Amino acid sequence: MDNLKMMDRRHFLATLGAGVAASRVGLADSHVGKDSKPQVAITIDDIAAGASFDLTAAERHRRMREALAGRAKIKAAIFVRGKLMDSEEGRQLLRAWDDDGHLIGNHTYSHQYYHSQKLTFEELSADVLRGEAVIKDLKNFSRLFRFPYLKEGDTLAKRDAMRALLKRHGYRMGYVTIDASDWYVAQRMTERLKQNPKADLTGYKDFYLAHMWERSSFYDDLARRVVGRPVRHAVLLHDNLLNALFLADLLRMYEEKGWRLIDASKAFDDPVFRAEPNILPAGESIVWALAKESKKFEHLLRYPGEDGPYEKEKMDRLGL
Repeated sequence: MDNLKMMDRRHFLATLGAGVAASRVGLADSHVGKDSKPQVAITIDDIAAGASFDLTAAERHRRMREALAGRAKIKAAIFVRGKLMDSEEGRQLLRAWDDDGHLIGNHTYSHQYYHSQKLTFEELSADVLRGEAVIKDLKNFSRLFRFPYLKEGDTLAKRDAMRALLKRHGYRMGYVTIDASDWYVAQRMTERLKQNPKADLTGYKDFYLAHMWERSSFYDDLARRVVGRPVRHAVLLHDNLLNALFLADLLRMYEEKGWRLIDASKAFDDPVFRAEPNILPAGESIVWALAKESKKFEHLLRYPGEDGPYEKEKMDRLGL
């Protein structure tokens, strides 16, 4: 992995291509063969101290941590929006994740949209360091950084300035490989519960699992074509009622589909997380970004990679 940092940037871009000669650019991983079963780690954004409908934050977090500690027995990575946890309640909740051994990464303090013309590099960089202050004393604090909304800069200057700042402060990118819209399904489900607290949630669970499988399959296939091998995946989830109720079902689904659940620390050791795609606007899944950089998969890519409107018609049709 350190060799990748020292490589000539032009050589890296020239040889990446669409999975051609991946071993020469450091994207190959000797521990993951071409025919290996997919491996996936859980990452959870926007850990929050607020209640979700009728579940307190403590109960919501407990359910997610118990799902991870169940038959899967895996360690996730949580990405903390500092503002949501900058309280005594928030610190207690973070300590529970920390005591369980989960990685704790930085997701800024205020979760601002970096592609906004009103947000400068100086403002976001200050917000990154402010977010770090909330979590830096936890024993499992990891210098992994994830951009809000997966948006890494809409200009060359903003993108490269943030990359340089993060490197100066010892951060690695906490990219996702599998992007998804669990947050939108959760939003729709919560709206239904507000209308009818006794609503049957089976349809939401089924849609959630089908959606996560569809997107996981898409990004896994894309990774194999772009990088030339299966990558160790980091899937994007959020702290919400949906995952409090159904995270255990998601983990079971992955295993039943033949995927192997792994710790987040193992996933982030995959060389693909060291890549720096030369695209603008920068961001999305690292798999999406590498595919975009290759210019060979335009027919498969949409922008943004994932968003609520893509799922709206399907959920409307199902009455969800």
